[in-house]
Amino acid sequence: MIYKRAFAAGIAVFLFISAASAQKAEVTISLNEAFFDALLDSVFNNFAPPEFPIAGNFNGKDQGDRLNNAGHSVLTSNTQRVSSFANTQRLAGNNPGCIETVKILREMNGVRTSVRFRDGKIVVPLAFVGSYSPPFIGCVEFAGVAETNIDLEFDQNSQKLVGRARVLNVNLNGSGGIGGTLIAKLIQSSIDKKINPLEIMSLDKVSFGFPIQKIGNLHMKARKIRPEISNGLLNIRVDYEFLKG
Repeated sequence: MIYKRAFAAGIAVFLFISAASAQKAEVTISLNEAFFDALLDSVFNNFAPPEFPIAGNFNGKDQGDRLNNAGHSVLTSNTQRVSSFANTQRLAGNNPGCIETVKILREMNGVRTSVRFRDGKIVVPLAFVGSYSPPFIGCVEFAGVAETNIDLEFDQNSQKLVGRARVLNVNLNGSGGIGGTLIAKLIQSSIDKKINPLEIMSLDKVSFGFPIQKIGNLHMKARKIRPEISNGLLNIRVDYEFLKG
C-alpha cells in the first residue's frame, strides 16, 4: 500500500512537471519615485559625485563644429556673453591644468538630479558642473541641468532590463542658451561611453527555483517585459515561463 501511494505521488509530481513546462506566469515589479529619491540620496551621501571625462569626445574635424555649436561669433566678438556662458574663462590657449570632465550633482539652483515618471516617459533631470577647453578660448567652466529621457529595452539573452539615456536639452546657468548644443553633445558622448546601456534590473536575480526531491528542478525564465509608466510609478510586468532543469 505504501509503495502504491509513493508511486502515485511520483506520477503526480511527474505530471506536474510536464504541465508546468508549458505554464506561464506574470510577475509585476513596481518602482516609484520615492524609491529612486532614496537611492540617489544614498549614492550622493556615501560616494563622491559621478564624474566622467569629456576630453577626446570629438576629433580634429569637429574643432570648427565645436565653435559653431557654442556660438562662434559670440565667443570671438563678445567677451561679456562668453562670461555669461561660463562661470570663468582663462584665455590661455592650451591649458594642461584644465580638467575636461562633467560631474553630476545632487542639486543645482533648486533643480535636483532625480527620476520622474511623466506622460509615459522616464524623465531624468541631471544637475551638473564641468569644464572644457575649446579651441582659442582656454578653460571654460560650465554648470546647468541636462534634460534626459531613459528608454527601456529587454535583452533576452542576458535576461536584463536595460535603459539608454538620451540628452534632449541642456540649460546652462546664465548663458541665455549659448553653448547648450555643444555641452549637450559632450554630455551625451560621455554618457554613451561611460554609462549606456544602464542595467536597470537583472531578471535572473528575481527568478525562483523549485527543487523537487529526487526528480529535478523547475526554474523561471523571463520571456517578455512590458514596462508601464504612469505618473509617479513604473510597473514592470514580466512574463515568466516555467522550465525544467
